[in-house]
Amino acid sequence: MNKLWGGRFTKRPEQWIDEFGASIEFDQQLVEEDIEGSLAHVKMLQKCQILSEEDVLKISNGLHVLLEKAKKKELSFSAQYEDIHLNIEKLLIDEIGPVGGKLHTGRSRNDQVATDMHLYLKKHVNVIISLLHELTHVLVTKAEQHVETIFPGYTHLQRAQPVSFAHHLLAYVSMFKRDAQRYEESLKRIDLSPLGAGALAGTTFPIDREYSASLLGFSGIYDNSMDAVSDRDFIIEFLSNSSMLMMHLSRFCEELILWSSQEFQFIEMDDTYATGSSIMPQKKNPDMAELIRGKTGRVYGHLFSLLTVLKGTPLTYNKDLQEDKEGMFDTVTTIEGCLTIFAGMIETLKVKTDVMEKATQQDFSNATELADYLATKGMPFREAHEVVGKLVLTCIQKGIYLMDLSFDQYKEASHLFEEDIYEVLHPKTVVNRRNSAGGTGFEQVKHVIKKEKERLSEIGR
Repeated sequence: MNKLWGGRFTKRPEQWIDEFGASIEFDQQLVEEDIEGSLAHVKMLQKCQILSEEDVLKISNGLHVLLEKAKKKELSFSAQYEDIHLNIEKLLIDEIGPVGGKLHTGRSRNDQVATDMHLYLKKHVNVIISLLHELTHVLVTKAEQHVETIFPGYTHLQRAQPVSFAHHLLAYVSMFKRDAQRYEESLKRIDLSPLGAGALAGTTFPIDREYSASLLGFSGIYDNSMDAVSDRDFIIEFLSNSSMLMMHLSRFCEELILWSSQEFQFIEMDDTYATGSSIMPQKKNPDMAELIRGKTGRVYGHLFSLLTVLKGTPLTYNKDLQEDKEGMFDTVTTIEGCLTIFAGMIETLKVKTDVMEKATQQDFSNATELADYLATKGMPFREAHEVVGKLVLTCIQKGIYLMDLSFDQYKEASHLFEEDIYEVLHPKTVVNRRNSAGGTGFEQVKHVIKKEKERLSEIGR
């Protein structure tokens, strides 16, 4: 069987060489984008009077037949035809005859594959943005239920200061909102058409690249044909944005895993997102959170892999660029799956409010409040810090907490203490008084929730 490009060759590669060089095993995921790009291309060829109306009608009808079969998963591909482009061209010729060979007029596989990937990423980045909006909606809803749930905030994984649990959740809302913004910003560079750039130098045919770009819904075209076929920055940017998103998901998963442990017991995962042990009947393992945490390295790897591929490739197209697709496809699948699973985990999460609040009553996370109290009475903060540090040491030595100290002990430490100190030290008071902008005070938290709900309502989630 002759290659579609085999005119200047006297030998055919052996089958195992064909299989090594072929990309059809994975780039068949671009089948619909490839056909859509071809439909726009052939319509442009008619507009520019490069192909006759009769030829274009035959080619378009044949492509529509293939598109319907593709949607029904009825097309068969062969490694003998290397990639999705040559496979589709062969199938088209089989469907409508030799006229199908005219489809490739005025283009190259180099601009064709780049166009396919732009179409693919544009579609999937919009899906990911939508999934991020859905996740932030779930988080905001959960936060609204726990504005006054008192939760131990941590630094260095040590109890630091009590916060509203909603405030903690809203920190991740901020992260995921930035992730969505990064993807939205990247669409400016994804939404460009390379179609018509040819192999690298353009074409002698009087094509209309702007017209084919508009047919495909692109906002513009690449200005330089060499850049158009060799650019993979838009994929690197996607992988970079995805790596950052996975890092945020992984941090959150790490906390969910800790919080669901016997040592913390702050939450319980819904059974849907947990598994048991084959040997230990009591186990409830947070497997979905662990898998998302683990898949983070997978996405990081795809980013570094493509950066490495591109660092040594001269302009323009090189076969190395075949390695740009599998990591992109896998990252799309990973991100979309992780976001869907994660939203479900949060939505069904059981929050043990009593355990959280009890934790804030059996630690020294209210010590800063004590130092602030003295500072507001006129004591220099550094001196107040030392006074409170000594009180904490006393408590540790006695096996008690700051709320357990007698008023006489407070007066002995400083004459500035008054009997309101016990109310000041209550965790709920500690949290609610922190009403600086962006703070954990209940009114501040409610304000942020209101803003986020309005934002999500405007974008239609």
